[in-house]
Amino acid sequence: MVVTGSSLASSAAALELARAHRGTLFATAGVHPHHAAELDAGRAAQLEELVRHNEVVAVGECGLDYFRDFAPRAAQRAAFHQQLELARRVGKPVFLHQRDAHADFAAILREHAARWRGVAHCLTGGADELECYLELGLAIGITGWICDERRGAHLAVLMPRVPAPRLLLETDGPYLLPRDLRPKPASRRNEPAYLPHVAAAVARTRGESLGSLALSSTAAARALFGIAAPA
Repeated sequence: MVVTGSSLASSAAALELARAHRGTLFATAGVHPHHAAELDAGRAAQLEELVRHNEVVAVGECGLDYFRDFAPRAAQRAAFHQQLELARRVGKPVFLHQRDAHADFAAILREHAARWRGVAHCLTGGADELECYLELGLAIGITGWICDERRGAHLAVLMPRVPAPRLLLETDGPYLLPRDLRPKPASRRNEPAYLPHVAAAVARTRGESLGSLALSSTAAARALFGIAAPA
């Protein structure tokens, strides 16, 4: 499992978990757009130090979020550029966040051309966004959003368009508890234990078996993050 960092503090905590559970947990290190204004020169150097650890398999969560706008948009764009360049320097993929910022997000990725690889985490957009991300070479991350009949039903018809080597399964825990879990958990906290439920929903939309999707999505994740299969 990949434990996601979204700030310097949470990235350091993710690294500690990965070190405590070597071979089972891996980490990302990055600054989410919500925290983009914090990424000054000193913190950028600290982030690079974290990213260079072997247990850290990706730079991020990074990108743009114009839905919440918890950081100024100019600061978000600057932090995104910095982290794409960092990923290029260290040779690691990017773990990407985008909400209500598709045009700027895609433009910045294109500006950095083929100097990065990564995953569009938690796809929630429509066919145009999906096709753009595939054209950009991104892997596609699918969460329990697909289990939400109010917001995620449109994803079902898009799933067959994603090539198996580029389809990843995600929890986004503790967020995005699958809405159609039965019986409903007492807590709204999402956990990795619910990932098979998400996988089953994705497999149904693709007309394939759960076992087939489990194998292909695991192989896709290992390939993207450079995680070797167990001996």
